[in-house]
Amino acid sequence: MSLGDDHGYGESSRGADDGTYGGYAGTGQTRTRLPDRATDPYGGAPRRPRSSSRSLVTIVGVIVLLIAAIAFANRGDDDTTNGTSAGDKPETAPTAASGERPVNSKTSGVPTGFKQSKEGVQSAAANYAVALGSTGMFQKGSRHTLVDTLYTSDAASRLQGPLDDAYSSDFLGKMGLDADGNPPEGNTFVSRVTPLGTTVQDYSDSRAKVAVWYMGLIGMSGDNSTDPVTSTWKTWTFDLQWSNGDWKIVSDSQKDGPAPVPGDEQAATSEEISKAVEEYGGFTYAR
Repeated sequence: MSLGDDHGYGESSRGADDGTYGGYAGTGQTRTRLPDRATDPYGGAPRRPRSSSRSLVTIVGVIVLLIAAIAFANRGDDDTTNGTSAGDKPETAPTAASGERPVNSKTSGVPTGFKQSKEGVQSAAANYAVALGSTGMFQKGSRHTLVDTLYTSDAASRLQGPLDDAYSSDFLGKMGLDADGNPPEGNTFVSRVTPLGTTVQDYSDSRAKVAVWYMGLIGMSGDNSTDPVTSTWKTWTFDLQWSNGDWKIVSDSQKDGPAPVPGDEQAATSEEISKAVEEYGGFTYAR
């Protein structure tokens, strides 16, 4: 890979041993392709035909760990593959919930204290994906808290500097945010991850590998926004370690899909999106 490559959320991965992330040394450089701009990016316009192109706002560097790594879904046809090969199928996991409350505690607003079990590590991975895909990652103070809370101490210490570089004022500006990560007055910045399922790819009492299939939303909702909120589908894989009585992230990677065929629903107005974001809260996810 090179800094000139285009990436979505997770075509790159972050290792835990070599101090580099996503194949780079955390330069924080970005490459942007601005979206095709209609006269009114919201206004309740119908969804574009599937054959039309969608632009990507991408981060090249260490941003794979969060939904900020891609601001817009490319819904045009391409030749990339999604999902795993037929010969690389993980063990099928039951879809029924265990019925047990995942945790009774939170740290900095994030569920923590998960059980040392397959169900516990899946609950941890799902909730960590939600936290790392939130708007809190776009503000330095809350980002540092999230990374320190969810990653091992070694991984967190390697990530903080490169992440600060990646979330530069220039990048935040391209997302429509000010230098502190705040949206313009009258606009609502949206960044959400909604897990759809989890699967354990490897497990022991001390280490585990869990994949989370999710849908993400990201963009700016507002009358003057040129970056409307769009959806994307990804699989986020976490390598976790049992540390100090909880599961902590050692490293993680993402890849596209599996994505369903887009429906025919009419796109919402900016007012409807902003209202929904304000009124509908998130969940604590359990396996």
